[in-house]
Amino acid sequence: MLATLACVLQAFDGGAVFGERWGGDPDGTPLVVALHGWGRNHTDFAGVVGPGAPGGPLPALALDLPGFGASPPPPDPWGSAQYAEEVVRVLTGPEGPPGPVVLVGHSLGGRVGVRVAAARPELVAGLALCGAPVGPRVRPRTRPAAGFRAVRRLRRLGLVGEDAMERARQRYGSSDYRAAVGVMRPVLVRMIAEDYAESVAAVRCPVELVWGDDDDVVPLAMARTLVSTIPEARLTVCPGAGHFVPTAAPADLRAAVERLVSAQGASAR
Repeated sequence: MLATLACVLQAFDGGAVFGERWGGDPDGTPLVVALHGWGRNHTDFAGVVGPGAPGGPLPALALDLPGFGASPPPPDPWGSAQYAEEVVRVLTGPEGPPGPVVLVGHSLGGRVGVRVAAARPELVAGLALCGAPVGPRVRPRTRPAAGFRAVRRLRRLGLVGEDAMERARQRYGSSDYRAAVGVMRPVLVRMIAEDYAESVAAVRCPVELVWGDDDDVVPLAMARTLVSTIPEARLTVCPGAGHFVPTAAPADLRAAVERLVSAQGASAR
């Protein structure tokens, strides 16, 4: 075990992933597994299913996905399918839960959660998504700025060096792109280009969508489209909340998770 501040992190899959257990016995069975967003870590869920939640912690495991928090980056530029495979290794490993869990995914974690639910439905009893860009695009994809395209072309022709190319990336790239280092930059590029239609169509478990009405990263319109296409989906709109629902509207997300946990218990009886 690895201690950091007030956290006690547990290693999974030989140290490929670290996570924190909340609720009950530290070695108890988690009912909920939480997956954070890009640039974030497992502590985003402390106020939802962890020690900071008003209703107290649920039996939960919150993970640091590879490349974030305490978890080392992936060996190659992974897409969401490879991240999902890593989560499956955690769920099916010796330290993982013996039965299906409720997966909670914010943003990047939602991408991964959808892939897990589609590929391994026997492991997922329910899926709670917030700010997850897994539906049809509601805005057209924008082309890179003309200045960036010009520098990129010059780089390909060998007329400018990598230093000039990196300055262009820092000037024209998104904040997430600028902050990403090493293998995480191509990971981000790959994620943005992915399509989730096939995986979304394959989800069969109950789904809770919890969305901020002021989400300017993944607009509410995407959630409305998803709730009309996913069987057994329910949408909760969080007034005044933006993209970071786990920290901006933890009570709404907690209520959605509890509904899924209750449904899981009812189906097991």
